Amino acid sequence: MKLMKTRPTNPMLGGVDRLMDQFFQVPFFPDVPARQLEFDWEPLLDLSETDAQYIVRLEAPGAHRENLDVSLDGEFLTVTGRREFRKEDKGENFLWQERKEGRFSRTLRLPGGVDAENVKAQYQEGILTVMLPKLVAKASNRITIS
Repeated sequence: MKLMKTRPTNPMLGGVDRLMDQFFQVPFFPDVPARQLEFDWEPLLDLSETDAQYIVRLEAPGAHRENLDVSLDGEFLTVTGRREFRKEDKGENFLWQERKEGRFSRTLRLPGGVDAENVKAQYQEGILTVMLPKLVAKASNRITIS
């Protein structure tokens, strides 16, 4: 079986694709071997909410729990980490490789206040889930004007 890279049928997209291929080819970085180049990547995430909390789910399959970090700074949630793939066979030559590895960082602004003391995170089957309890709205006081 022979693997081939296909080009988009839209000529404009094909031109952009070729330009990007030329720009990021290894000769552009002459002192660094191809296997040592580390490109940042951006894992996909979902943000949802219930009445009581915001929920962030981030896809990071292949990342180890100890390589993930979650931080909350005011209304900004930041998830950083690193994912590495190890080759088992020393004689293996990739014909096609799409899985990204290296460092990543995702920051998002939460739509409302969060109880920072009760944020919980779990990592299971390649999905990091962060549960951010919403701040309970304080009852408003009616002030009498005299």
